[in-house]
Amino acid sequence: QVQIAESGGGLVQPGGSLRLSCVGSGFTFSLYPMTWYRQAPGKERELVAGISRAGGNTNYAESVKGRFTVSRDNAKNTVYLQMNSLKPEDTAVYYCNADRPKGYDPFSWGQGTQVTVSA
Repeated sequence: QVQIAESGGGLVQPGGSLRLSCVGSGFTFSLYPMTWYRQAPGKERELVAGISRAGGNTNYAESVKGRFTVSRDNAKNTVYLQMNSLKPEDTAVYYCNADRPKGYDPFSWGQGTQVTVSA
């Protein structure tokens, strides 16, 4: 059974940092590119950052470029999101998921982890 579990969120002041983790199980983690998403209240889920299967290629939303870094450790079935210089507009629930081929439904979403940036 596929399971995805995000952790590491919390309350942080503007300018602060957080490191999120996402552990995947029930599938061959190293075979899938992974993507971080976020969903703010009243908004649709949006892509934040993605990473290729071996970690050699990454991509970021314009709004987080230069502040967030995505990485992965396939030996631990874990993908990370290092978030620096956090802004109030980064407040959201953060999720990750595997990038499945077109025509396949995404794996079941985890519960996400809440990030709140506020003074």
